[in-house]
Amino acid sequence: QVQLVESGGGLVQPGGSLRLSCVASGFTFSNYAMSWYRQASGKERELVATITSAGGSTNYADSVKGRCTISRDNAKNTVYLQMNILKPEDTAVYCCNARRKWRSYVWDYWGNGTLVTVSS
Repeated sequence: QVQLVESGGGLVQPGGSLRLSCVASGFTFSNYAMSWYRQASGKERELVATITSAGGSTNYADSVKGRCTISRDNAKNTVYLQMNILKPEDTAVYCCNARRKWRSYVWDYWGNGTLVTVSS
């Protein structure tokens, strides 16, 4: 079955770094654009970063631009989010998403998330 399993979250001090990973299985990973979303307590889910299926193009939310880098390894069915210069407002549950669109069809898969807490 389809699985997206995130890891790498944890407690980090402001200014620190974390690298999140999301390992996919059960579908053809290289056919899907991958994204990282986050949701802080009491707030709406926010798109953090997206990378195209072949990895040739990326997009970032303004709130993380210049501090985060999304990348993927299609041989390992894994997408990463390198986060630097972390701020308390980056505290959230981070989930990875796989999406594929073909004609009128959309395939959308989600992981359960990994918690990132930025605090001193």
